[in-house]
Amino acid sequence: MHVFLPHSYPTKEPQLFVRSDTMDKQEHNVLNKSLSSYINSLDRGDLCIMNAIQWLKDNLSSYIQTAKHSTELESNLEKPGTFYRMWIYSHHIYRQELRKKILDCAKRLDLTGFCLTGKPGVICVEGDKEHCEEFWRDIRYPNWKHISCKHSESVEATGLLDNLRLFSSFEELTFAAHGDYGLRNDYHMDLGQFFEYLKQHQSEHIFQILFGIEVKS
Repeated sequence: MHVFLPHSYPTKEPQLFVRSDTMDKQEHNVLNKSLSSYINSLDRGDLCIMNAIQWLKDNLSSYIQTAKHSTELESNLEKPGTFYRMWIYSHHIYRQELRKKILDCAKRLDLTGFCLTGKPGVICVEGDKEHCEEFWRDIRYPNWKHISCKHSESVEATGLLDNLRLFSSFEELTFAAHGDYGLRNDYHMDLGQFFEYLKQHQSEHIFQILFGIEVKS
């Protein structure tokens, strides 16, 4: 903190300026305007340098944390890498613990896409290639036999990976179903609704890859 005391201090407020290597120009301006407002709120004639130091102790961390978070986020988004999208097919996805594992894993790895539950089961994940591959390793387990990656798409990204995403988040899909609702839960998802969902996300071509059925709009 740089301190400039006028000759008439403390009847005239001091000029204070705070500088930090973790903050950019705009963030410096916000912090110093807040500090100036605080000094102007104090009674003239009182010594206020110690008050200013205490104010910084109480408030500076929030400004630094905000700046650090913004810097880390920008660095992660702009880091060149490979954008990847995986289309995973399963005979069915019913079990609650498995569905939770899929959702938690996608969220942890910053992946977007969806999980279509029921029969058949379809999972799409997109994002950083290493994260997609880690997701694929994590959700598989020895006794999940009827699961395969039907298709993958890869793009070398030099800018923001987010610009290549087709989905804004990762969500679980459940469409109207038909079939036996008994103990086996052997019911089929409405693939017509699923096709419309893919169409809304510029992915209708995947329908034929997943099911071997060509659908014309």
